[in-house]
Amino acid sequence: MTDAANGTGAGPATPRRRGRPPRSAGDDGPGTRERILGAARTEFSGRGYDKTSMRGIAKAAGVDAALVHHYFGTKEAVFAAAIEVDFEPALTVEAILGDSFDGVGERLARHFLAIWENPATRTPLLAVIRSALTHEAAAKVLRGVVLRRLLERVAAELSVPDPRLRAELAASHMMGIVIMRYVLELEPLASVPPARIVALVGPTLQRYLTEA
Repeated sequence: MTDAANGTGAGPATPRRRGRPPRSAGDDGPGTRERILGAARTEFSGRGYDKTSMRGIAKAAGVDAALVHHYFGTKEAVFAAAIEVDFEPALTVEAILGDSFDGVGERLARHFLAIWENPATRTPLLAVIRSALTHEAAAKVLRGVVLRRLLERVAAELSVPDPRLRAELAASHMMGIVIMRYVLELEPLASVPPARIVALVGPTLQRYLTEA
């Protein structure tokens, strides 16, 4: 006689609900999302986009892989959330626009370089750049953060024709400097003080963004 027949068994297993995964030690709780993002930044920085997996992020964060999927859904979404922390676009846009459009090019160059000069943000962003050069998903995320959430928001506030084109020109100028200075490390650009770069490129960015 089976356990089910004599009434001593536990009966059929309760089907697992979809959605939020079951809790276990070290899993869901206060700060879990931030812990996952921190682990994702480390993984993307050290391994690049292609070699980083949702399972690897979960292991580094000390959570179940299903929990990473619960919070973010896809690796692309984790990647986007992780690098957005470094750009902080809302705060950056407000600081760049300031109280007057005078000097907006210089402020853009200064804030952009400040992100890359900070070792805490430069390391993960270098991983973003390298990944974006070879992987379309990473390139898509970078376009979204740098262009739509930052430069286009700046240009939208300026009374000039073709604001999107001007935003892209400004972006191409600054990203070119990033690749030459931080990725390829070409001299003398790699060793020039940031203030010198700001002084040289600020007027060009000002012209892109403000001159009719």
